Amino acid sequence: MKFATKAIHAGVHPDESTGAIMTPIYQTSTYVQDGVGNHKGYEYSRTLNPTRHALEKNIAAIENGNFGACFGSGLAAIDCVIKMLNPGDEVISTNDLYGGSYRLFKTIFEKYGIKFHFVDMQNPVGVEAHVNEHTKLIWVETPTNPMMNIIDIEAMAAIAKKAGALLCVDNTFATPYLQNPLDLGADIVMHSVTKYLGGHSDVVMGALVCNDEELAKEMYRIQNSTGAVTAPMDSFLVLRGIKTLHLRVQRHCENGEKLANFLVNHPKIEKVYWPGFPTHPNHDVARKQMRGFGGMISFTMKGNRLEDALEVVKKVEIFALAESLGGVESLIGHPATMTHASIPKEVREKTGVVDSLIRLSVGVEDADDLIADLTKALG
Repeated sequence: MKFATKAIHAGVHPDESTGAIMTPIYQTSTYVQDGVGNHKGYEYSRTLNPTRHALEKNIAAIENGNFGACFGSGLAAIDCVIKMLNPGDEVISTNDLYGGSYRLFKTIFEKYGIKFHFVDMQNPVGVEAHVNEHTKLIWVETPTNPMMNIIDIEAMAAIAKKAGALLCVDNTFATPYLQNPLDLGADIVMHSVTKYLGGHSDVVMGALVCNDEELAKEMYRIQNSTGAVTAPMDSFLVLRGIKTLHLRVQRHCENGEKLANFLVNHPKIEKVYWPGFPTHPNHDVARKQMRGFGGMISFTMKGNRLEDALEVVKKVEIFALAESLGGVESLIGHPATMTHASIPKEVREKTGVVDSLIRLSVGVEDADDLIADLTKALG
């Protein structure tokens, strides 16, 4: 079954009682049992809910995985993965990392004895240098947020396997439509479902997908034990959103390419970060492991003046100044003061998150209108 068909049909069946083609919203906390332990597969909605169950099967299918689990947010999904570790374990992660992930690692889990190494993962040799007998997890974002760095998933999988460690890939920017990390050797795929999978800026959710049954048992144990699950209504909304994922991401990619080419030729722009450029670092890796380059773009202003960047994000009219990404509407953000404000200035600037950096989540509007909006804002 090909992607578009899976996106619409996987995990979803007409309701047995009514024939409804859309999965019902099972807005219930508990389920009546015919006798002790004699039930229809559902006991309590924290453990399993039919609407969420359908979504978990759907997300697993579009990631070419066997097991899926949904959580109350992307960070709750990441939290589940780190809780698979023990005090004394070490994690190798990219140095260009979503600020919320960095904050979770540094301010929550470090005090429980888990050590994190933030390294440049664009060169696998640099990653190998940090591997030791305590390495239990390699955490990858690709493309990274917000510098669009490309990390070779197959190379990271080989390093993780040699070390006896898990490889988890945050696939939020690429989506399952453009990239499938499990097929490239990853053990776990993570999504901030809030973004492209939901696609309409109306849900906060996270998800994990894996193939290994023992790993899945641990994932479900933590999900049930900690209770950071998503609600039935939100699950329904994401099931609806995924039905058009392939159509939306195609348009995100088309618009992203047009805007990237506009920006790279603008006299006020210093540099544009978009994996589709042949000059982008590891562009060949992106071409190998992705089926398109997405609608996420970052760029810096000449002179690297904070006030110039803040003026641009203030002047746009179609682009909305807001956190998040991946919705049908175009968003603009200033990572240094928004998504990555929790990362110390000296740390973020080493990875390229300077004061003039602006990040775009290019939506599915008409590209000409988006270009006109940026043209006006840039003066």
